[in-house]
Amino acid sequence: MKRKLIAIDLDGTTLNDHSEISSRTKKTLTRLQNDGHIVSIVTGRPFRNSYYYYDQLKLDTPIVNFNGAWCHNPSQKLWKYGYHKTLSKDLALSMLSLKDNPEVQLIAAESRSSIYIEGEYIPYPDFFPDGIHMSKQLRPEILLEDPTSIGVFTSTSQYQPAIEQKIIDIYKDSVEVRMWGGKTPCLEVVAAGVQKAMGIERIASYYNLNREDILAFGDQENDFEMIQYAGHGVVMSNGTERLKSISNDITIKNNHEDGLANYLESYFKL
Repeated sequence: MKRKLIAIDLDGTTLNDHSEISSRTKKTLTRLQNDGHIVSIVTGRPFRNSYYYYDQLKLDTPIVNFNGAWCHNPSQKLWKYGYHKTLSKDLALSMLSLKDNPEVQLIAAESRSSIYIEGEYIPYPDFFPDGIHMSKQLRPEILLEDPTSIGVFTSTSQYQPAIEQKIIDIYKDSVEVRMWGGKTPCLEVVAAGVQKAMGIERIASYYNLNREDILAFGDQENDFEMIQYAGHGVVMSNGTERLKSISNDITIKNNHEDGLANYLESYFKL
């Protein structure tokens, strides 16, 4: 089969409900890499808590973090084909006002190498892989760089539409708001125009692959443009109905049942 770019989301897609890559999924993705296909992670997560999945899969390909805001290649520090889109630090600091909402548990401004927080909420076990003590406070005297994204976490998803609308009302067209995180959803704010399709377009161009040579897998609203852009966009059976409505196909099994591996084994006749 002609070489393909296989773009994989992490939470709710490649990872099971315990935030793990199963042995079957690892074996399948390794087999496809050995067969000459390109496997790239495209995630809403920052690199600081997605690098171990990159290492576990023994990838040497570009990765897309922050829902498309940062495309880079960890295996080539001088890779010249990547990009990095940021927000202004003033905008990030102004979002501290959202903490006045009792539903907002954590505001986290992320850069490529640091995280600045307001709140002590831990969204999921590996959100602070090196411990919450390694984070910095989100304060004017401490945040001296333009962040890549700002994550707004609520205790439950029921409050998210209202918080999302408030962000849109305040910042209008200057930002994009994306939801990700599976069972611990996050409203992530990135620069206007940023979405995952930017990343897979850049990676496909680097490898001289056309859109029809891209397989993309996702489950949440932040995967919408990626699924739509890919020549073959596949949504997990546990994905949202809106995402399924624009997909080319839907997996038979969910993310906790090796749905990604099962689909790839059938598609590539492994």
